[in-house]
Amino acid sequence: MPRKPIVRYSDEELAEFKVLIEGKIAEAKKNLAAYLDAYSNAGNDTMDTAPTFKNLEEGNMVLSKEENGQLAARLEKYIKNLEAALIRIENKTYGICRVTGKLIPKERLRIVPHATLSYEAKMNQNK
Repeated sequence: MPRKPIVRYSDEELAEFKVLIEGKIAEAKKNLAAYLDAYSNAGNDTMDTAPTFKNLEEGNMVLSKEENGQLAARLEKYIKNLEAALIRIENKTYGICRVTGKLIPKERLRIVPHATLSYEAKMNQNK
């Protein structure tokens, strides 16, 4: 019985995606550091001691702190997904849809480099 040919991206293509993903990880880590810095410094401002505006500002800082925390959590998840994509590159399974087994188009991977589903599989999942 003839074996099905293994469908995957070439080593050169995988190397291209690796560079793209490493760049995205570096950018995301830089943004994460900024969010975490803003999160940890929110509310520690000793410059303003005017009691009139204190309550309003504290309300804004809490919201800002919560938003920074949520954004930081989303970035951490994004970084983990990108790091998992690097592992798939090393295993030479990157870009293969986990549902259909077909190659995910390069255009989709350039936009969502951590994608594990083809567009069709993603749309069927959302039905």
